[in-house]
Amino acid sequence: MLDLLLRIAAFLGGAFLVVTIILSAIRSFVLPRNESVLVNNWVFMAIRYLFSFLAARHRTYAARDRVMALYAPVALVMLPIAWLILLSLGYTGIYWALGEGSLSVSYLLSSSSLLTLGSVEASSFIISVFTHSEATFGLLLITLLISYLPTMYQAFTRRELVVARVELRCGTNRTATELILWLNRTGSLADDGPQWKIWEEWFVEIEETHTSLPILSFFRSPQPGRSWITTADLILETAAVVISTVEQQRDPDMELCFKAGCVAVNRVSRYFQDRAQAEPAEAISSEDPIEDPTRRDFFRTYDQLREEGVSLRPDREEAWHKYQELRSRYSEAARFMARLVMAPELKSIGGNQS
Repeated sequence: MLDLLLRIAAFLGGAFLVVTIILSAIRSFVLPRNESVLVNNWVFMAIRYLFSFLAARHRTYAARDRVMALYAPVALVMLPIAWLILLSLGYTGIYWALGEGSLSVSYLLSSSSLLTLGSVEASSFIISVFTHSEATFGLLLITLLISYLPTMYQAFTRRELVVARVELRCGTNRTATELILWLNRTGSLADDGPQWKIWEEWFVEIEETHTSLPILSFFRSPQPGRSWITTADLILETAAVVISTVEQQRDPDMELCFKAGCVAVNRVSRYFQDRAQAEPAEAISSEDPIEDPTRRDFFRTYDQLREEGVSLRPDREEAWHKYQELRSRYSEAARFMARLVMAPELKSIGGNQS
């Protein structure tokens, strides 16, 4: 009686594990929405702890960046391996419950059938059905990942194209002040609708791809000084300063871009905050604590823009309070994501660390 109960439990447990893994793959790569997959979270977090430990042993950001650059590719490769291991264990329980033999014999049959029908022959028609289903599911898991790799790298390429273009416009300092001065020098500060539309589309795509395929958030830029989250923060800082400080007619394209950016950064941040606990910043970075820009930073930027001939609102205090209100819509989310993905330092409007 006890043996029968054990076999029933093994069959049900194995079947549950198989269904869970198949649904995990479907929810990860087929379902067009941001779903939290527990198995994926465990795999990514376990590998993240390992890479964070290795990165923390290096003192410079460049060295830590080289270590963390491997995290996302390794985690993505390890994910189907974890799926296949769990799938094999699930079918091992099923074979043992159906009386195929000992656990070791059942495991050999399962591992032989996982990716193709192997050399171990099934003892009955029912077992043959399960071995064929295991071979089918094993190939399906590998095919899903391979088929989605081009999609992921296309999204990565489109993301990095905007990152590189923004850096060209604002220089190596990568501050909102520099980007505004570039827009002013090119005569496009008051009328740069196409540029804000491009950035709006970029934010919309970030929101969709980095929540439906969250591992994309951890793919690092080809250049160690770049990051998608620092670029997002830079564009939002630029829009916040222009909206609050520059004297000009309302620009609906810029306002839509700012709204899209706030939505994207907050939703990506909320996805990880709701599903995983971020590591303390000191565990992955030895940089100084992030600080918000002060009134003096803002007024320094205000004076610099005025010296460059940018038409500004006369009331600096009112502009400062408006800027603070706008910045509060995205700063916490950007700060969280920068720590989570170990991005380069976020810079304030005047170039100080923030």
